[in-house]
Amino acid sequence: MGGGIVGLATAHQLLRAAPGSRVTVLEKEADVGQHQSSHSSGVLHAGIYYAPGSLKARLCHAGREEIERFADDHGVARARTGKLVVALDRSEDAALDALAARARANGVPGLREVGPAEMAEIEPHAAGHRGLHSPATGVVDFLGVCRALVGEIEVAGGAVLTGRRVTAIVEEAGGVTVRTGGGDEHRADRVVTCAGLQADRLAALTLPRGSRVVPFRGTYLRLRPEASDLVRGNLYPVPDPRFPFLGVHFTRRVDGEVWAGPNALLALGREAYDRRPVAADLGDVVTYGGFWRLAARHVGTGARELVEERVRRRAVRRLQAYLPALRPEDLEPGPSGIRAQLVDRRGALVDDFVTTRSARVVHLLNAPSPAATASLAIGRLLATEVLSP
Repeated sequence: MGGGIVGLATAHQLLRAAPGSRVTVLEKEADVGQHQSSHSSGVLHAGIYYAPGSLKARLCHAGREEIERFADDHGVARARTGKLVVALDRSEDAALDALAARARANGVPGLREVGPAEMAEIEPHAAGHRGLHSPATGVVDFLGVCRALVGEIEVAGGAVLTGRRVTAIVEEAGGVTVRTGGGDEHRADRVVTCAGLQADRLAALTLPRGSRVVPFRGTYLRLRPEASDLVRGNLYPVPDPRFPFLGVHFTRRVDGEVWAGPNALLALGREAYDRRPVAADLGDVVTYGGFWRLAARHVGTGARELVEERVRRRAVRRLQAYLPALRPEDLEPGPSGIRAQLVDRRGALVDDFVTTRSARVVHLLNAPSPAATASLAIGRLLATEVLSP
């Protein structure tokens, strides 16, 4: 269940692993890929950031190469744009060195440390005194990948049914019954859920509720066309190791637009792109002790993000630290997305991909970035688990 890129990739991998199987994808929206899959900047990550040995680290590299091949085979737009991670001054050197060691442990291809002269060749307008360059980082049209996966699923005999909001999953001795809001029922031998922003709710249909998804909204600014030459590829800061978000950055997308950002604020709803509050979603957050423990630890960061959301010049100054030639008039409002972030009862942000299962149902409970990059590799992992006795 779930018609985002990971759910579709899982169906695709199931049909490849077990040709002739009956595989049905249920998606509550009218089309596939309508949430995290199509609301990101489209970066194909190379595996720089992730803890060595983690699922993220293991699946990101393989998944990126698979997505690149899949996109090329299906005419989906992609580009190897590279990524420059910049240390602005010596105070960030230790963090950059730790990041380089982590990236090497993860086997990031072509990674190299660069000084000011090489940085100027890669990103002529970038600030900083040293950096890491990842030539394997790229961008892709993830929504295009989703639609190509639908085609592959249907050719292989599977079905993708939209407008089906799952309301119940009933496990029985002989199989599983899945009910939807429209009143229809679907029988299956096994079920896998890849529900993104709704992952914990679907898992709670077959398991006791534990950790909870907390939605974070990220809003981008967009460089006006006449200023887009300021950035050639991906320009990133050294991330704060205390927080899972990568900080404000610049991304040249497959359509040539350059996005700057995003910020990271508590969303008023899991799908509240218009910023109107959703009572049920807010209630889920404010009644969860794990959220308040998280908030207490990151109150300063949250306050800064809120100020920069309201005061544009503060956000512009943070961007100008990495791109000094950027002027306020070079920016215009951009899109926003909402990230599903699992938070445990202690208030810790769950960093890795997480799966859990009941007798006949496998749930992908946490799939933050780089889940889209790793989607085909995640799908293969889930398909193996679903098909195992």
